[in-house]
Amino acid sequence: MNTSLDDLERLAITTRRRVIELSYSSKSGHIGSSLSCVDLLVALYERFLRLDPAQPAWPERDRFIMSKGHACTPYYVCLSRKGFIPAGTLAEYGVEGGVLGHHPHKNVDFGIDLSTGSLGHGLSVGSGIAFGAKLAGKRFRTVVMMSDGEQNEGAVWEATAFARHHALDQLLAIVDFNKMQALGDCGEIMDLEPLDARYRAAGWGVRRIDGHSMGQIVGALNEFPFERGRPSVIVADTVKGKGVSFMEGSLLWHYRCPDPREYEAALAELQDA
Repeated sequence: MNTSLDDLERLAITTRRRVIELSYSSKSGHIGSSLSCVDLLVALYERFLRLDPAQPAWPERDRFIMSKGHACTPYYVCLSRKGFIPAGTLAEYGVEGGVLGHHPHKNVDFGIDLSTGSLGHGLSVGSGIAFGAKLAGKRFRTVVMMSDGEQNEGAVWEATAFARHHALDQLLAIVDFNKMQALGDCGEIMDLEPLDARYRAAGWGVRRIDGHSMGQIVGALNEFPFERGRPSVIVADTVKGKGVSFMEGSLLWHYRCPDPREYEAALAELQDA
């Protein structure tokens, strides 16, 4: 877990390239949503989460829930790099007969703790896991990554209140705040701002960071828990489609798969990054 910031940034570029390759080969979408959370996932898996691929069901392992399950491609890439998902299995992502679908399916051997995709449930389950750990006297951490559009769900705020009431300070939520959801800008559909202030008012410890700055991401993770006796949240300001200029900030890439020309152009940009 001593990977340097420069190495983390290089891994993020490699991960973005793999996301493009897998999305193209499987003809799947959600590229924009996947690229926005790459830096966060790389930092989590390389510098924070306590896991052991040789003991995937190790009782003391940290739990991670990818609540924004539609952005599973970089999640799978990180799990494969850590030794949970075989490279051959990863290469079959999204293909007929493969075991890695377009949303995560629970498979502890692969390091996947929960089937996700129906937005709004991840924080509720994560809070339950953290509560169970507290009752059992366990000290493993539970991390939940959510989308910003997911913050529109009432279940998220019920879980927020539950976690605060039970002082779940081993729970960390991360919001990939790329400001866009399936059908438009978050600010137009249901304005979330000031999101950090909302969580602070709910009694959580809060950090708001640039979700593409490895220094800020690692710095926030190193400070966890932000306040003893309170759950923590990182509101990470990100860019949908980060890393590929013609995908950045474009709603088109929520669902669209690149054509051959766009595929080569995206890989070229990431090669030069």
